[in-house]
This record gives sequence, C-alpha cells and structure tokens, in this order.
Amino acid sequence: MPYVHIQVTDEGVSKEQKADLIKGATDLLVDVLNKDPATTFVVIEEVKMEDWGVGGLPVQEYRAQLTRS
Repeated sequence: MPYVHIQVTDEGVSKEQKADLIKGATDLLVDVLNKDPATTFVVIEEVKMEDWGVGGLPVQEYRAQLTRS
C-alpha cells in the first residue's frame, strides 16, 4: 500500500491546493507504479516555515538574500 507524505510550509496553502497535491500524488502512483488509487495514502502536513532551511540558512534568511541579489 503506497504512502506519500508531503510537507508544505505554513504560508497559506489553500484546501484546493492541498486537494490538487493529493490528486497529483495519487495520479503519479497510479501511472508510475500501476497502483489502485483506492489503496494509496497521501498525507499533507503543514510545518512552520522557520523549521526549514536551504543551503545552511533558515528559509526566511535565504529568501531575503535572494530578493537582495
């Protein structure tokens, strides 16, 4: 039984966007792994943005550097 765990930052992801993520992940499992969609589990977890890092920097600082360049 395939299980997909998607994490998104808490930056205002709408219910519609979450539904699209679930549909896309399910379609991928069906198309690539030939799985029955009824047997797939997709979990979307919202995480605090400050818990993320890119290139050794907190996400907020990394984004600030990108906008300054």
